[in-house]
Amino acid sequence: MERVARILDTIVEHCGRITAWASLAIVLVMAYNVFLRYAFSTGSVAMQELEWHLMAPIAILSMAYAIRHDGHVRVDVIYNRFPPRMQHAIEVISFLMVAAVSALIVYLSIPYVMQSYNIGEGSPDPGGLPARWILKACIPAGFALLVLQSLSAAIRVILTGHPQPAAEEAVDPVSHATSRHAAE
Repeated sequence: MERVARILDTIVEHCGRITAWASLAIVLVMAYNVFLRYAFSTGSVAMQELEWHLMAPIAILSMAYAIRHDGHVRVDVIYNRFPPRMQHAIEVISFLMVAAVSALIVYLSIPYVMQSYNIGEGSPDPGGLPARWILKACIPAGFALLVLQSLSAAIRVILTGHPQPAAEEAVDPVSHATSRHAAE
């Protein structure tokens, strides 16, 4: 099971790093658009659309990466008062529920993407980007990654009590303490 978790983590890790490069791309595209607007009083519809064509994958494809690195928001007010075994049970149930809901979203979004592909959907604006189905395909892809990462985290909690491998414990730069998982 540990090997399966490592494989799932590796897939999510690589996708997350690729998505991080999209952040650089969006900064460059936005800077280019601003330069065109203020230097030449012109712009490009395609380049403006490219901004949100990059923003959507960044948001959707990075959900799993955030869970992988424990960067998601959680409310620990009550959770921290539970004994470790109950915390582990809550984490496993939570990760399995996220995987189930994400799998449902993947299933429901595939026809949406296929419809866009079949009709050759593109931008309704003159000079806009074609192949809008590629952007829409980020929905099932992002939630499929979330399924993989949720399953990996559930496996790790079952095996070790922590959703991340021990070697990845983060150190808080302010207090120099390890993350909450190391403190348990």
